[in-house]
Amino acid sequence: MVPEILDAVDAEMDPELAVLSAMAHGHDADVAKAARIAALAQGVSSGLDDDRSKLYLDLVINSVSEAVRKELAKTMLPFKYEYQSDFAKHYVAEGLTQGRVALITRLLAARFGSLSDAVRGKIAASTIEELDAIGDRLLTAASLQEALAPKS
Repeated sequence: MVPEILDAVDAEMDPELAVLSAMAHGHDADVAKAARIAALAQGVSSGLDDDRSKLYLDLVINSVSEAVRKELAKTMLPFKYEYQSDFAKHYVAEGLTQGRVALITRLLAARFGSLSDAVRGKIAASTIEELDAIGDRLLTAASLQEALAPKS
């Protein structure tokens, strides 16, 4: 049986075990606990090298139930939950930004076609607030430029 990794220090010491724990417990009946395990795994994963980080984040999110995904979305918002350790605060924020960058990039490409390296760079350099605004605009924008440009 895979242990439940519920402590940030334990997750930081063994990121692979944290990911395995999230995968093993991602469909548990206790959704809040499963979401905490997944959040810890995502947090430590975002601090690893790029290839492992992407793989582990993908494994975690695809191994949990829809209810856990919804709980993650609720509890990861800054006004809903305040991580106690500087480590978790930094890496969870970084993971959220990376996730938004990936989502916005994917949605823009699906809506407007292939994106240039310059556009990808602009998206990658955006803050969470800027990414959210782009996401809002892309729903109604007539062009890629309109989706990327802040409303005046």
